[in-house]
Amino acid sequence: MAYISNWVRYMAHKLEYSLTLSLKNHTREKLSERELIGVVLKNLVSGRITYLHSGKGQEMAPTMGTNENTLLVRKLPVVDTRYVFIGDAVVLKDPNETNKYLVRRLAALEGSEMVSSDEKDEPFVLEKDQCWVVAENKEIKSKEAYDSRTFGPVSMADIVGRAIYCLRTAVDHGPVSNSEFAMEEDSPILAVELNVDEMAKDHKA
Repeated sequence: MAYISNWVRYMAHKLEYSLTLSLKNHTREKLSERELIGVVLKNLVSGRITYLHSGKGQEMAPTMGTNENTLLVRKLPVVDTRYVFIGDAVVLKDPNETNKYLVRRLAALEGSEMVSSDEKDEPFVLEKDQCWVVAENKEIKSKEAYDSRTFGPVSMADIVGRAIYCLRTAVDHGPVSNSEFAMEEDSPILAVELNVDEMAKDHKA
């Protein structure tokens, strides 16, 4: 019964993702109705809503380790406050090198007042569609961390997915701790699309 429930929830997520992606393509490329239905069906039947991402660095230790790690990342149909939540480990475009990607913890969303521990810095409020991301390695000083404390707020549009499973080594792996709501939403996707053997093959030792 649990398997059936997970499969039904998974297919609902997949249908939502397929429809959203297809409508975006329709808006951009002016697809015909037939082409639109074809894209939806193709994504629904053979598409995946996760991908593998390889990363390295100390910023997200201990969650992601300090050496090479392989992440299973959930693609998000739309990046807004309905799909990402404070506490999520998100994959986003590097603000300074848009062909590279970072993994950081989502710490604040639009409308949040940001107050610095440095009295010289003026408080400010995150604007619409802005967010604040942080590294979680507490051993890195805030001024040395490559996150919003050094490069400032980032656009929600730069988020490409949520990390839901991390393989640090072949024997050290597990789900990524995210917000409670996100983990509940992602559980059927993990149940269907997680393949640790595939991740291990992709992993760079």
